[in-house]
Amino acid sequence: MTGDGTRAVRAGLPEPEAYEPTLPGPAFAAHYHLPGDADLLRGPYTYGRDANPTWTRLERAISELESPDAEAETVVFASGMGAISAVLLSQLGQGDAAVLPSDGYQLLAPLGERLAGYGIEVRTAPTGGDAQLTLLDGAPDADGGPRPVKLLWIESPANPGLDVCDIRRLADAAHERGALVAVDNTLATPLGQRPLELGADFSVASGTKALTGHGDVLLGYVTCRDPGLAASVRTWRKMAGGIPGPMEAWLAHRSLATLQLRVDRQAATALALAEALRGRPEVTGLRHPGLPTDPAHRVAAAQMHGGRFGCVVSFVLPGQEHADRFLAALRLVDGATSFGGVRSTAERRGRWGGDAVPDGFIRFSVGAEDPDDLIADVLRALDKALDNAPDKA
Repeated sequence: MTGDGTRAVRAGLPEPEAYEPTLPGPAFAAHYHLPGDADLLRGPYTYGRDANPTWTRLERAISELESPDAEAETVVFASGMGAISAVLLSQLGQGDAAVLPSDGYQLLAPLGERLAGYGIEVRTAPTGGDAQLTLLDGAPDADGGPRPVKLLWIESPANPGLDVCDIRRLADAAHERGALVAVDNTLATPLGQRPLELGADFSVASGTKALTGHGDVLLGYVTCRDPGLAASVRTWRKMAGGIPGPMEAWLAHRSLATLQLRVDRQAATALALAEALRGRPEVTGLRHPGLPTDPAHRVAAAQMHGGRFGCVVSFVLPGQEHADRFLAALRLVDGATSFGGVRSTAERRGRWGGDAVPDGFIRFSVGAEDPDDLIADVLRALDKALDNAPDKA
């Protein structure tokens, strides 16, 4: 059995060829040489919107990480939302029903509104407690019978609240009802969780986050074990044109070599930070699936691998002004809206208005800094936020 680190370093590389680079550079091509009758063409590359050798290597690499023990196909996109939209819009049509998390990524809500405008019934429930299970049967339709669910969308751990659900239980229940299952695996990464092994039909992620990990690439992907489902997603990409650039695909593939190193370091530091925050009286609502006291820990420990519970810690400070003072006092942490990068980031998530979180809610993404330095910086910033409170001025 190949270990995760070895797999990440070697995934998707071509067979060694004398005097050629181990990872060939990006192929910049809008079109390819195509002699002869188009009906007889069977080559892999015909036009730049359909396929690219650089995408192919990255797609093979991600497939090896998402599904090391079974054949799978990956389709890469220009962004995570490109991947999410491709699954939903390629699988759902007028008259279908879908179940989405109510506490997932904030763009799921407007996307659900757009689906409803297309005549698709959208049901929502929070991630925790497998609440989506109750919506798989749904309410009766106009004919008196329940409208069958076509697709169940799971986000676990959920962003930004970090709730977790039992993916296998939900997938089995959905399949019993004839529904497909997609799991947003962005926060966990394929080294922390493999949804296809837990019964999902689609593993979807924003490669912008921890997969590439340097905050310099926008990318998304969908991985399936069913070739027919993969083909339908790939056809949607061709029609919508949501393709990644070859340079972005090459940078993403290059970044995979350090994925295991980054994920392990960031997960360990995130857990240490969460433990350090437990003793702070001004910190409430502390969440990290790796904490033994976290309500999601039991389920997370059963389906996530190797103690890799993600790099995100969420918590609540006493109001917007307190949270802003804390963020301004940080020295080793960037104020940014993404997560999963090698440089720690944090933000007051409520500033966007799309998440149902308190004003003082902080989403903190742990980077690859020395743990002692990072934790000391956070504790110092918390102290400063308390010292500079208006009632102490």
